[in-house]
Parts: sequence; structure tokens; C-alpha cells
Amino acid sequence: MHRQFCGRTRREFVWDLGAGFGSVALAGMMGNDLFKGRASADQKFINPLAVKKPMLPAKAKSVIFLFMYGGPSHMDTFDHKPKLYPLDGKTIPVKTFGRGGHKNEGRVVGPKWKFKPYGQSGKMVSDLFPNVGTCVDDIGFIHSMYAESPIHGSAMLMMNSGRILSGSPALGSWVTYGLGSENDNFPGFVVMLDKTGGPISGPKNWSSGYMPAAYQGTVIRANETPIHDLALPPNTTPEAQRFMLDRLREKNQEHQAAGRMDNSELTARIASYELAFNMQKHAPEAVDFTKETKETLDLYGIGTKRTEDFGRKCLLARRLVERGVRFIQIYSGGSHNDANWDAHSDMVANHGKHAGDTDLPISGLLKDLKRRGLLDSTIVVWGGEFGRQPTAEYAQGTGRDHNAYGFTMWMAGGGIKGGVSVGETDELGAAAVRDRYHVKNLHATILNQMGLDPNKLSYFYGGLDQKLVGVEGAEPIKQLI
Repeated sequence: MHRQFCGRTRREFVWDLGAGFGSVALAGMMGNDLFKGRASADQKFINPLAVKKPMLPAKAKSVIFLFMYGGPSHMDTFDHKPKLYPLDGKTIPVKTFGRGGHKNEGRVVGPKWKFKPYGQSGKMVSDLFPNVGTCVDDIGFIHSMYAESPIHGSAMLMMNSGRILSGSPALGSWVTYGLGSENDNFPGFVVMLDKTGGPISGPKNWSSGYMPAAYQGTVIRANETPIHDLALPPNTTPEAQRFMLDRLREKNQEHQAAGRMDNSELTARIASYELAFNMQKHAPEAVDFTKETKETLDLYGIGTKRTEDFGRKCLLARRLVERGVRFIQIYSGGSHNDANWDAHSDMVANHGKHAGDTDLPISGLLKDLKRRGLLDSTIVVWGGEFGRQPTAEYAQGTGRDHNAYGFTMWMAGGGIKGGVSVGETDELGAAAVRDRYHVKNLHATILNQMGLDPNKLSYFYGGLDQKLVGVEGAEPIKQLI
């Protein structure tokens, strides 16, 4: 027979004692949030996207992530490798790992474009990006990035969420969770996809994972219908929708007065209805470019068939930054094969197309942000999920396989040093060899500039204080700050 403790068995006592200590820890972590469900009926609804105070002195307020889906070739864009040119067509020993597996030798594909110096920094840039080249003194290049997977799906998830497996919040979700949004009329995290479709793994790349849905990305379009299915149903007036909102709030207060702990579903519905109500009024104005000058439209390449699509997205990104949207991600390239930067067969056709579509709009975005005084408070990030190899994937052709061992990304604005280049790949561009930086270091840099401590920003889930940079942590790239 078990010994009794105040009418309970010893097993029950130990069980209750353990749960009690857990409750104390939970209360300490959640603070007042633990008791929101028992709030009085007159307590105001707390918006999960309400503005929060930064953890650190912040240099930036917003992020625009220009995602070149498919993996742009660093040695054909911003990482000048002069020794590759004379090796074109020769088979040499070099360790690579991509879609074709591990190899110890390969046929070199020499760069297909010339490079020349730009700006006071003299940064060497490919002829693929003559317009971005004029902005190099505002850009910090990272030539020594590396990741954990050379496969699109897992590499995309790594670049977007810090993990190669799905189920974790995206970078944009972490930023909005940590800081909230400065505009009640738009989501804090928005995504614009390529006209050919979304990337592999789709919405997992902008999911809020184990966080509330309020922090997930919302897909919008840079045309007269920014969000489909946003219009009110026929014969429904804004007054009628406001009436419905009021009834939901009353129901929420009834739940709170009854002492029910779990109001998360109801409060999420209220937040969704409130946001939809506001967007119905304000979203059309955000995509109305009629008040923009012709000079501004030309700056983005709007009005020119080739650059119109990406140009409209970049201009909308600037307008959303002006309206307090926290995180904007724009995809160049969608679907599969040559619809994105995944140049497995013909580098000239593939990169010539995608760089030609984006070069002018990207430079227009940087210049427009700068002249409006917005670049100082906006981080612009450029890059893909990985780079490409210096060697060909097939026996014939000029295509390159995936390369996660070393690739280039760049950042501008938001306190990032301009006109600098950090790290190096080897003389062939096969792998990062000096000042190597993991994707998590890139994430840590973005969070740091936004005023969020990457090693302290956490969300309790699965028994752990989960972090974007992982439980092991990561430091910002100091040379860029």
C-alpha cells in the first residue's frame, strides 16, 4: 500500500509537486500573458502585431528580401574569379556536391560575362548587373556564405527559417513576432511571388510554423487586385462588417467573463476580421501608382515589358515600407527549371533572362529608398538558397550544378556598411575558405540590425526556448555592421 500524504498517494503527491514547479516556471516565462484568459470583461483585445520595443538599439525598421529562387551563380554575378576564364572546358580536380552527388573532378565552365569595377570602392561586378553596379558603394557583399543542403526544398527552408525541415517560423515571422507591425491596415509580413508561380515547398517558406498564424506571411500582388477574395460579399456594407466585428468582441468578453482560459481561436478570428476590414479600405491605395512620377516609374523599369513585373513589386515594396510593413519578401523566379535561376544547362540563356528582368528594378529600389531617406532604416537583402559550381553538371552544355559550400549574398541599408566585401571563396569559387558565414549568421545580422538579440529572441515550444538561430546561437557578421 502507498503511504498517504494528506489524503493522496505518494505517487499523486510527487505528480502534483512536479506539475506545480512546471507551473511556476511557465508563469515566469509568460508573465501576464498566462492570465489573459481570465481577464475581466472590459479588457481590451491585444493585437498580436502591436508594436513592441526593440531589445537592442535598432538601426532598421523594415526588411526587403529579394529572393533569387533557384540559386544564382556567384562567379557569374558578383564574385570575380579571373582564373576560371582560361580553364573553360578543361577537366580539373575539384570537390563538389550538388544535385549530381559528390564528385572529385569536373569540366570547368568559365564565366560567360566580363567584370568591371564600379564606384569608389572599385567593386568588380559582372555585366549581368550594370545598374546594380552603380549602387555598390551602398552594398555590403558576403562572398563566403555556406549552407547545409544543395537541394532546393531543404535549402529554401534553411534560408527562410534556419532549418532544413519544415515546421519552423520564417525569418519574417520572427521579425514580426519580435517587433510587431507599425501599420494596422496591412499584414506585418508580406510575400510577392514570381508570375510563373511559387517556389518549391510553397507556403512552408513563409509559414509561422509553431507560432500563431498572425505572424505568417501573406501573399499579395503588385496589381490592381493585391489580395484576391478580399472584397466584401455582394450587398455587404462596411457597416455590416463592423457590426459583425462588434458581435465577435462581445462574444470574446463573454468567454473572458466566464473564466475560460483558451480564447486563442476567438482572438485570432477577431484579428483576422479586423485586418481584412482595414485592408479592404487601404490595400487598393497601396498599389495605386498613379501619383508616382514618370521619373520614378522609369527608375523601376515600369512601362518596359521586360522589367515591368519585378519593377512593380519593388515599387510596391517601397510603398509598403513607407506604410510601416515590417518584412517584405519578393521572389524572382518560380515554378521549376529555367523559370527560375536554376541554370543546369545554359548559363547565358538562364541568367541573361533573370538578371535582365531584375537588374534595373533592384537598382531603382536602392536609389529610390536612398533619395527618400528610407535606406537608412530599411535592410535590403539579395540572394538565393545557394550558389552554383565552377564546373558543368552534364557532359555538354554550360549549366552549373548547385553549390552550398560557398556562395554570395549582399545587404544594403539599415546600418550595413556599404562598399565592403566580406569573406572569400577559393580561386575557383567552389567553396568558402576565409571568414566563412553560415545562413544563421545572415539571420543574426538581420535581427541585430532590427534591434532584436538573435541569441535571446525565443519562442517556447516543444519544451525548448526555440530560436531562429538555433539553440547553439549565432553571431552577426561584424564586418558588415
